[in-house]
Amino acid sequence: MTTVVVVKKAGQVAIAADTLVTFGDTRLGQRFEDNSKIFKIDTPVGPSFVGMAGTVAHFPALRLAMAGLPPEQLLLGSKDEVFTTFTKLHPVLKEAFFLQTKEDDNDPYESSQFSVVVANATGIYGLYSYREVFEFKEFWGIGSGRSFALGALHASWGSAKSARDLAVLGVQAACEFDKNSAGPVEVFTVKLKK
Repeated sequence: MTTVVVVKKAGQVAIAADTLVTFGDTRLGQRFEDNSKIFKIDTPVGPSFVGMAGTVAHFPALRLAMAGLPPEQLLLGSKDEVFTTFTKLHPVLKEAFFLQTKEDDNDPYESSQFSVVVANATGIYGLYSYREVFEFKEFWGIGSGRSFALGALHASWGSAKSARDLAVLGVQAACEFDKNSAGPVEVFTVKLKK
């Protein structure tokens, strides 16, 4: 799995992730491949950084699907915009990238099978399998190391000065304790719009 965190503090938004990929018991570190779990996508209101957790197959599929949307449909500046954009992406992922949408017979909706966090000048957002969207006030994390990251973020919130420092600290904690996360840590920041 992985660890990806988003943080909003002191007029700054940050997203950070580890760079390890695992295949069962096999670890593929940054030394052997550029394992970025965050990609930048340009939207009409500026850049957004998208991080995800889940199968490695999701990374190119989501990146290419988002890049293929017309710019006017690639809106990520509010909970509703994130929901609408990912609802438009869902059929593209099914038809063009062969996304398997079934998780359970009692699913209320078709699943997109991933967890995503988005960081941009409007804030930090999380999106889950059924396209449920959350807008976080301070921080959040996804992936197998999220519990370690969230604990570190919570414990350090009052003493850290910037979103960047917190994001790196959260992922470093996960890298220390989660067997499926390892450095180096990749981090991106954006100035928060007022």
